[in-house]
Amino acid sequence: MTGKETGMRIGIDVGGTNTDAVLLDGRRVLGAVKSPTTEDVVSGIVAAIHRLQEQCPHEPSEVAAVMVGTTQFVNALVQGRDLAPTAAVRLALPAGGSTPPMMTWPKRMIDAISGRAYMVSGGHEYDGRPIAGLDEAELVRAAEDMGAAGIRSVAITSVFSPVNAEFEEQAAGVIASVLPDAAISLSHEIGRIGLLGRENATIVNAALRDLATRIVEGLGAEIVRTGITAPFYLTQNDGTLLDAAQVRKYPVATFASGPTNSMRGAAALSGLDSCAVADIGGTTTDIGVLTHGFPREAASDVEVAGICTNFRMPDVLSVGIGGGSMIREQGSDFAIGPDSVGYKLLQSALVFGGDTLTATDIAVAAGYCDIGERDRVAHLAPEFVKACLERIAKETADAIDRMRVSAEPLPVVAVGGGSVLLPDRLPGLGAVQRPENHAVANAIGAAIAQVGGEVDKVYATDRARSAIVDEAKQEAVDKAVAAGAEPGSVTIVDVDEIPVPYAGGATRIRVKAVGDLLIGSQGGGNA
Repeated sequence: MTGKETGMRIGIDVGGTNTDAVLLDGRRVLGAVKSPTTEDVVSGIVAAIHRLQEQCPHEPSEVAAVMVGTTQFVNALVQGRDLAPTAAVRLALPAGGSTPPMMTWPKRMIDAISGRAYMVSGGHEYDGRPIAGLDEAELVRAAEDMGAAGIRSVAITSVFSPVNAEFEEQAAGVIASVLPDAAISLSHEIGRIGLLGRENATIVNAALRDLATRIVEGLGAEIVRTGITAPFYLTQNDGTLLDAAQVRKYPVATFASGPTNSMRGAAALSGLDSCAVADIGGTTTDIGVLTHGFPREAASDVEVAGICTNFRMPDVLSVGIGGGSMIREQGSDFAIGPDSVGYKLLQSALVFGGDTLTATDIAVAAGYCDIGERDRVAHLAPEFVKACLERIAKETADAIDRMRVSAEPLPVVAVGGGSVLLPDRLPGLGAVQRPENHAVANAIGAAIAQVGGEVDKVYATDRARSAIVDEAKQEAVDKAVAAGAEPGSVTIVDVDEIPVPYAGGATRIRVKAVGDLLIGSQGGGNA
């Protein structure tokens, strides 16, 4: 049986305002709830699971898996908190020493990770030939210095390691012999071709390793207390899953799971595999484009907390408009967002007895939704309410238009609790689809997530093109199966070939494969 047929799943997505949870049997939604997001996140997740049990009674033993999308890791990085003291080791000398590790990082981020950088001989050419031999004595001296400085996590990056990872793996063994308790992250497992972006992604990943262990252990223990003994997974940036052991190793892979979950959920609910998705939450509206049922990936490096990285990220445009967006008068005009009351919406909005005018109050005053006490917004002038809604519609339509890559019509699907803010038609774009259960599309996207495998390598074109592509496809399929996909369900969803200039006819090939989760195949678990 495929993963989606082996029993009920719980999908959970943690947003800035609400934590959404759904219970699915295959693709059928049995129950859906929203619960306020809590400061510690975990207690909000547990509360959502309990509310789901109350709404749709079921035996915890019937749950085959729990899938969670969370913003904890990216929030920790942006805020510069809970980060481990981290060292960056680059295997690149003598060729790659002109730009030291973390040279372009904001100083506050280097301070937040107590960052230290080391340059060591090593690295490979694009075709796998060594640039220089690995100097183990240099590595031992670097590791001893790390230990004296209190380093707990190490990021190792070698030139062209996605082509040949030999030196990274060898260096990891040397450093582990000196620092046996250090967490070690290897760049060929995290980023893509491109030294500096891959190195930055690996350093960020290393800095988050301590926090990942605490989150996995805490979340696993709390899920067990609800009576659920099934394994839990976290969703990652490309819409696929990581089990508990993988989350400990690759927390950076979860950074953009929220928008990805929403887009995947929108595809499942609308039946469209190519469309624009507007996910309107409590704080922001995230705009993305689906192609073949998966989010279109960003074509360029992605900056997070002022750090340029090149790991897999969806192409998402965020606009500071959501259900909790504050509305302020500015002379004869007004402003909507980007600041939001966030998870305090139920205490702060006028319709809930608060003293802050929010976009939710505007939606209630216009009759777009019926929550709270409508009498509390009866004083708002109809002209003002209309102007606010027109502003929201125009800014959303403009953002969607910016995400289009052709003049071809692109269907628009609106999801998220704040999607009530949009009219039935957007200027210049036409009708807006709001499928059933659109308010919890993010949690549905988490629940239906699959398992993926990706290859991103440079190949020398000394063989037939078809043989090279077939080899890359098979490697992607093998990676998906190794990650827990059922072998018979794995399909290739994306193949990209890019000639490499000035490299003797070399070609960069990227292949992505996905398949259904084979429940019980992973050690995942709740620990």
